[in-house]
Amino acid sequence: MTVLDVLTYPDKFLKKQTSPVENIDGAMQTLFDNMAATMYVAPGIGLAAPQVGIGQSFLIYDISPMEDGHDLHVLVNPKIVTSEGEILSEGEGCLSVPDFRADVKRAARILVEGVDRNGNPLRFEADGLLAIVIQHELDHLNGTLFIDRLSNLKQQLYKRRVRKEMKQ
Repeated sequence: MTVLDVLTYPDKFLKKQTSPVENIDGAMQTLFDNMAATMYVAPGIGLAAPQVGIGQSFLIYDISPMEDGHDLHVLVNPKIVTSEGEILSEGEGCLSVPDFRADVKRAARILVEGVDRNGNPLRFEADGLLAIVIQHELDHLNGTLFIDRLSNLKQQLYKRRVRKEMKQ
């Protein structure tokens, strides 16, 4: 497996909307595995295709505790069918927005549809951490970063810091 480069803000590719996956073939399976290797090395609990420079609609996640081993999930062409309630995702972070964490309002419960890595239909409810992770990664598929969900002031503080670091 190959560890892929993770794009970081302000890379413009992260703002692009993805296209649906048309065919889950061997190359796509390899990509899922490479993304998993990348996520585990980072370490992270979710990774969306745009974060590694791929403009297709899929994501991976694993919210199992590290000491319990891996429980990788692949969601292809996912969508949230319904959502309800509100939860505050405390200290949310992102591999594409390094060294920054913030509280983000998310739906407390979601109903998700898509297909798995083998093309089998999926439909499930998620709440808690799983709901937060799926919403966060789905945002990536729509060209949205979690910092886009913050107040203007918090966004500007982060962006200013990144610009300053880029000049050094």
